[in-house]
Formats: sequence, structure tokens, C-alpha cells
Amino acid sequence: MDRKIEVNKVIDVENLKIVHAIRYEVFVEGQNCPAELERANEEESTHFLAKVNGVPAGACRWRKTENGYKLERFAVLNTFRGMGVGQQMVKTVLNDLPKDAEYVYLNSQIDAVTLYEKFGFVKEGLEFTEAGIRHYKMVK
Repeated sequence: MDRKIEVNKVIDVENLKIVHAIRYEVFVEGQNCPAELERANEEESTHFLAKVNGVPAGACRWRKTENGYKLERFAVLNTFRGMGVGQQMVKTVLNDLPKDAEYVYLNSQIDAVTLYEKFGFVKEGLEFTEAGIRHYKMVK
């Protein structure tokens, strides 16, 4: 069966609610991340919603920080994992960054490091724990 994966910038409240629901399911319910941490920095972020054959499947965002442009909150619902949703989200977000985005970074969960390496990100520094989850800072 062919899968059509679409990732679009979220500009309306209804789709933002879907983004938050996906992230809540993946991070708060699935990984026991504190809800207030998961929702931090919402207003200054640019959000994206991924769909597979029109069904909501994943969410992510980017935001400008004092250090550069940070990719964050990449979440794919269990049902849609292994289908390329994460890769399509990374491609779309990287293409959406401003042309002057020289320093692009993220904090990757250990299990996702290989995904980001496919896009030229490299680990920087030592492993660290955030919300009880092991991460590496990665820079493009």
C-alpha cells in the first residue's frame, strides 16, 4: 500500500490542538515527561503536523534561541513509526528554517541519533539526561 506522508506548518488553532495531543501522547503519556516541560516555549515556536494518508501521525517544531535555531519535540505516534514520518518531518523543518540559519541544533533522544545523523547532524558534548531520558546535543 502506498503511503502519502505530508508535513505542513500549523497556522490554525484546530491543527495546533492535534499537534499538542500527539506530543502529549508520545512524551507525557509514553515517556513520563512532565506536561509543563513538554509545553515550554510554545508561543515562540513554529509548529508542524505530519499526516499519513490524511491521518495525523506526528508533530514537531523549531524555534529561534539565543544560540541559533533549535529543532524540537519530534514525536511520531506508535502506529506510524518506521514509515519515514520522522525523516519527512526533519526534511520539512530544515527547509522551513530562514536562509540565515547558520547554527542549527537539537537535543536528540539516544534512540533518534541515527535519524538526525542522516541529515548531517553530529553529536556534540557528553550524553545528558532531560526529563529522565538520555540525550545528546546534536549540531548541523
